[in-house]
Amino acid sequence: MIRNILLVSVFVFTFAFTGLAQLSIPRESQRQEIAQTVGDGKVSIVYHRPNTKARQIWGCETKDFIPIANNLYTCLVPNNQVWRAGANENTTIEFSRDVNVDGKALPAGKYGFHIIPNKTDWILIFSKDNDKWGSYSYDDKKDALRVTVKPVKAPMQETLVYEFEDVTENSTRVNLRWEKISVPFTVDTGDIHGRVLAQIREAITNRKPDDFRPLNAGANYVRTFKLKANYDEAMGWIDSSIQAKENVGNLNIKAKLMAEMGRFDEAVVLGGKALEMAKAMTPPNAGGIAELEESLRKWKAKKAS
Repeated sequence: MIRNILLVSVFVFTFAFTGLAQLSIPRESQRQEIAQTVGDGKVSIVYHRPNTKARQIWGCETKDFIPIANNLYTCLVPNNQVWRAGANENTTIEFSRDVNVDGKALPAGKYGFHIIPNKTDWILIFSKDNDKWGSYSYDDKKDALRVTVKPVKAPMQETLVYEFEDVTENSTRVNLRWEKISVPFTVDTGDIHGRVLAQIREAITNRKPDDFRPLNAGANYVRTFKLKANYDEAMGWIDSSIQAKENVGNLNIKAKLMAEMGRFDEAVVLGGKALEMAKAMTPPNAGGIAELEESLRKWKAKKAS
């Protein structure tokens, strides 16, 4: 009888423990993943978001460069102490391609992100060690890059947040904001146009004789991003496409390229030809017609001025 009771007790305890192990208990500091495409690259940040909860966040002093677990400092993030730049596990930041961070080169990869705050300048650390809990085992020998920045005053932010701002064709500013502090740094992916043009030239060289897509795409890329140094090259590409087979698409691209070059008389003539072809299509290309009519209106106005 006693043996049966013990067996039942063990079974109940084991079942209860197994059930607890399967629970998904939310953390107080919630996890967030954010990502931003920058040109031909991607920046991804994974971090946990603490709240201020009326606590003092910045400004106190300590002799502990590495934080000591369960040690209660007079503020949450002391000066001259390495900080995980978030809560729980260390924050990670990943770059899909080589970048420059505030002008300093950093290879593609996933990095543990730490910060050393100070009274004036703050040090941002990109560590090759990216899978640790907090900054308790931080090792400066594994630093891939250090960058010095100046924090700026900002409106109150209760929950720590990372933001991407001022996104351009090859750069973005990353802001860490918490309490009344913002910590900015710039990520730059370098000469994106040079890399894309190299890919376009390779695609054109290796294309099949009846594949004109690389020619059209290359000319349109140069036109879209106003790469004036490459206008003549782009014109050669689109002329090759038109000579092989004239259609609304390549005529429209060439007309737009001519307009970008200031050749509005020729753009109007070629755009008009593309418009007539669009109207003759079965069924008519309504979207293409409307776009061409608007372009022609603008080019005629430029021509007349």
